[in-house]
Amino acid sequence: LRLISSGVLLERIHFYVKIEHLGVCRIFCQKTLWIFKDPFIHYIRYQGKSILGSRGTHFLMKKWKYHLVNFWQYYFHFWSQPYRIDIKKLSNYSFYFLGYFSSVQINSSMVRNQMLENSFLMDTLTKKFDTIIPIIPLIRSLSKAQFCTVSGYPISKPIWTDLADCDIINRFGRICRKLSHYHSGSSKKQSLYRMKYILRLS
Repeated sequence: LRLISSGVLLERIHFYVKIEHLGVCRIFCQKTLWIFKDPFIHYIRYQGKSILGSRGTHFLMKKWKYHLVNFWQYYFHFWSQPYRIDIKKLSNYSFYFLGYFSSVQINSSMVRNQMLENSFLMDTLTKKFDTIIPIIPLIRSLSKAQFCTVSGYPISKPIWTDLADCDIINRFGRICRKLSHYHSGSSKKQSLYRMKYILRLS
């Protein structure tokens, strides 16, 4: 069998990496650059904020931060301060993005294994990306539309008394469908049930 050649990277954890995950850049530079092609890096830009997500180490993310700042300054003449870019571990922090609170939950599960006469317990840790529906901003927006009070108690809308029953049911169904479709990615849907309760009694 033919061996795949390896290259050496000066990282703390990724010391050796196969050549298929390395890219060579000779387009813009005089020198040959070896770029580590991480398949787990995601870039999102929304409302003037940029999010760079990776499952690499903290050291690798610090390097990416300075590479991005240098890239923006050199090619786009866009001056940016590195201290304005925060690096946070999702297992310790959560952030608000696109109407969700997003974080990483660590779940522990115990597995009992038995080999011949010996039995032992194995503790397995799994990481799960979790999204939570923020209840307070939703209640605030419903209170602005006079569906409920600021504390979340439903208010009857006197405008709806002039409408036919089928119109009220159609409006209720349309609002509930939009809320359910938008927040269907959340694993905890108790907040949606509270929103439906407020809309049903208003």
